Parts: sequence; structure tokens; C-alpha cells
Amino acid sequence: MANINNNYLKKIYLGLKKMKKKYVTSEMLSDVIALYPDVINATLAYFDPMVNMDYQYNLMDLLEQIELEIGDKPSSSKKSNNKKNKEDKIEKLPYDSINTFIYERMTIGGFMNRDIYLSDSDLKLLKKLVIQEQENRKSNKNNKKKRK
Repeated sequence: MANINNNYLKKIYLGLKKMKKKYVTSEMLSDVIALYPDVINATLAYFDPMVNMDYQYNLMDLLEQIELEIGDKPSSSKKSNNKKNKEDKIEKLPYDSINTFIYERMTIGGFMNRDIYLSDSDLKLLKKLVIQEQENRKSNKNNKKKRK
């Protein structure tokens, strides 16, 4: 038998599932899924060759066979189910807080150095520290509300 275009088959299957009619022709289905009736018929001829010859063929009769065909094949999509935890996404920053960053980068002997220049990477790091501090404050505020 000829190979089936999986994308067309899935599109046809979803279109048939969406239709609430008991009798669906390839012309009716083509309006819903934006495929030519000839393409639909050629794809479904794998299941029943009469689809090509009879344009009034009820495609709902093939729904179970299509469902079995789609279910047999492993999904070719490359979606990974490896969802990372939020903890994994949080990268370990070299500084614990904004204060340690400022103290180590912007002071000399405890005095503020006003001539310091922050590079782009320093600014990005400072931005991450600010976001982290805001999240900590938000969670602390929520914890205090729950206690009361």
C-alpha cells in the first residue's frame, strides 16, 4: 500500500471529529479543514479505494480506521515531556543579594567608589538580583498574610 501523509491524516481526523453531522462528504470536509477534496480522497483511499470513485462517500464511516492508524504510529513530534522544575530554572547567582553585589563590586575599603563603570553583564546580573529580591519580598508578604 502507498504511504499516507500523516499531517493530512491528522488534519482530516480532527476535522471529522469536529463535525457534528452523521454524513460528511469530502467536499463538506474540505470547507472545514482547507484541503482540496481530491487531496482528502487520495489520502483516505488507503482505507477504502471507493472514496476516490464515489464523491458522495460518507467519510464518517472511516473515522474508526483513521483513529486506529493514528494511534498505531508513534508521534513524530519532537516535543519533550521533560518539564523542568522551577528550581531547576533558577540559576545560582554568584551573589546572595543586592547588598553583597554592591559591597563587593562598587566599594573600596568600605567607601563607595563613584567612578565605577558597570558593564552590560554586570547590569544583567544586577537585574536578576533585583528580580530575585522582589520575588523574596512577595513570598514573605504572602506568608505574613497567611499567618494573620
